[in-house]
Formats: sequence, structure tokens, C-alpha cells
Amino acid sequence: MNVREIETKLGMARQAQRAGQVEAAARLCQEVLAVAGEHPAALNILGRQALAGDRPAAAAALFRRAITADPAAPELHMNLATALRACDDLPGERAALEGALAIDQRHFMAVVRLAELFERCGEDDRAAERWSGVLAMAVLLDERSPAIETMLAHAQAFVTRQQAAFAAAVDDGLATLRTAIPPAERRRVDGCIDHLLGRRQIYANSCSGLHVPFLPADEFFDRAHFPWLAQIEAQTDIIRNELTALLEADAPGIRPYVEMAPGTPENKWSPLDHRLAWGAFHLWKNGVRDDAACARCPRTAAAIEALPLAALPARAPSVFFSLLAPGTHLPAHTGVTNLRAIIHLPLIVPENCGFRVGGETRAWRAGEAWAFDDTIEHEAWNRSDRLRAILIFDVWNPYITETERTLLRAFFLVADANGYDLRTQVGE
Repeated sequence: MNVREIETKLGMARQAQRAGQVEAAARLCQEVLAVAGEHPAALNILGRQALAGDRPAAAAALFRRAITADPAAPELHMNLATALRACDDLPGERAALEGALAIDQRHFMAVVRLAELFERCGEDDRAAERWSGVLAMAVLLDERSPAIETMLAHAQAFVTRQQAAFAAAVDDGLATLRTAIPPAERRRVDGCIDHLLGRRQIYANSCSGLHVPFLPADEFFDRAHFPWLAQIEAQTDIIRNELTALLEADAPGIRPYVEMAPGTPENKWSPLDHRLAWGAFHLWKNGVRDDAACARCPRTAAAIEALPLAALPARAPSVFFSLLAPGTHLPAHTGVTNLRAIIHLPLIVPENCGFRVGGETRAWRAGEAWAFDDTIEHEAWNRSDRLRAILIFDVWNPYITETERTLLRAFFLVADANGYDLRTQVGE
């Protein structure tokens, strides 16, 4: 019997099997084995017949013979695992599934079956690891049957429960130690643990302009970097009074913060374009002092000028009152450059206003300033029925040294002298 004749007989056996002609299929397979030796396809058909006939031990023996003849066929290992599961042979079933994965680590059903096995055995950590793999692989599936969707829902629920249990154990185990450590000193370790537990995302810098490499991607900078913050906070009432006077006078200098050029494609800023839902009154803009605006807020200007602002000709600082109307949401976005830190001094803060930078969300409190890196994704909202107002200005990123600041100033001066317009690399 040549190869073509063997394939013909195997085809006839499969057809007979599908038609329910079990004895005819078995006879054809035995004829193949008689002339071709341990043919894996024939042994596989006989093994599946044994499984269907509730003879799992016989099926397992046939599948093992098939694997010996063709060890690189993952489906033979999967069939053996099915037979051994029916035999309640957990170690053998696990070995068979791992055999399939040794051939193809991306074998979806092998990962599913191994997750189910670990779950049956009460090995929840290993089950969660495998179910996580199932969820990761599921995004590549072209189609999902109702059964697959049900299985994925189970996988997600199991992983979520396991993560919650682990998180609770971690929180309980570290509670005493964490209580003894100031929040600022444990912030980075808290962040890495929360990321591992799936409770927060770690965000990187995304700069549309000048990106200074090798700086920490710090969402909210530690106050210790800015010892003068208390100095500007002490001026909160004075600054708020000058802003209130501007608002009561309906100051013409208040302009929409978002003013896109005609023809700009529709984007996330379009709902705010040329609208005072997000308004700004600039005292400095891109390094240029507005003398008329500062004259209207002289004590605010004086307080600002006493601070170590970022200083780049025609680029920094920018200083302005940021006015967020009731019901306004600033979409998640990133800034231009990480050479600066952005300072917020809250002046008028109703309830239901919030600010997120990366994985941390804070509520403004009037008179309490903070500094953040605006090249990390951030968003803001005012869900109240009143205006929210903040004084915003930029200073140097505290991780940039004085030598680096000197070099950066010189770089832009050289660029300007040679006619290279790099203002968009730093400006608002």
C-alpha cells in the first residue's frame, strides 16, 4: 500500500467515523496500521473512538502511541490530555498539556485547559497566571463563540478575584510598616506595587516639543524641590482679590485658552475652540511680560517676579489665570516639553472639581500649590455650577541642573541667531 492509498483509506475512515460507522472506520484504520506500522493519524482516529466509547485508558494508550510516532503534533498531546482527564490522572493530564505548549507556546486551548486544571487543583496562583495568558491571547481571536465568551468572562472574574485577594494580603502585610513611613518617602514603592497589582498605570513623558532625556517621569513633584511654594501660597488672598476685580470688571484680556487656526481638523479640543469654557488671562506668555496685564494685577505680578521662574527668551515663563467654567472637562492631553514644571496655585475651587496626572487624581484646595510634569497625560474637570480659577506658571524642572539650564538657554540663543524658529519646542 503506497502513500496515496494510505491517505485514501484514512479519508474513508474519517468519513465513516463522521457518518457514525464506527466499526467500518476502525477496520480501515487497522488495515492502515497493518501495512504502515504506527501511523499517527490511524491511531488518533482509534483513540477518539475509544474516548467516545467511554474507554479513556485505552484511548490514552492509543494517543501515546500516536505521539511516539509523531511527537511534534500538538493536537495529539491535547487528545491525550482529554483522555487522562477522564482517567482522573492529573499529573499525566498536566504533562500532556505542557507537551502541547512545548511545541507551540501560543496554543490557545492548551493554555485554557492548563488554567482549568490548576483551578481544579486549587493552585490559584498558577491558575490566575494561565487565565491572564488566556485573556492576553484572546485579543488575537478573529471570532468568539458564545462558549468562548463565557470562558473569557470566567477567566476575567477569576483573575480579578485573585488580584484582589493578593492586593488585600499585601495591604495587610505592609500596613504597619507603611504607617511608619511618610507618604512622600514611600510614593515610588507604592506606585510600583500598585502597578503590579493592576491598581494603577505608570505613565511616561510624551513631549510634542523639546524632550530632555533621562529625567524622572514624576507626575506630581515633591514639594521639597520648591522651598518657595509657601511664599506664593501666603499671597493667595491678595492674588484672589486681584483676580476677582478682573472678573467683576469683565476684563477684556480674558481669552479662550484654545484658539485653533482656521482649517484645523476636528479633534478633542474642538468643543473648546474659541470658547471661554476654558479662559485665560495672561500676565506672561511664552517668556514675554504683558505690562498692561501686570499693571492690572500689580501685587500678583510682584509675587511672581520674586520666584525662580523658568527663563528662556521668547519661550518661558508663561503665567496666567486659568478659568474653567461650570460643566467643563479638559480632555486627557500632554504638554510640550519636560524642561519645566507647572505650578498650580488654586484660588477659587468649588466642590466637584478634580485633576488627574498620570495615575494620580487630586482635588484642588484653595491656597495649596502643587507642581507637576505636564508632559505626563493629565486632565481636569469642573463638575460644579461655579467658576474654578487657578494661577498657573512654569518653573524649571527640578531635576535639570543649573549647568544644563545655561546650556539650554545658549542652545536657543544660537538657534534664534541662525534663523531657526524653535519657539513651538517650549511654548504653550
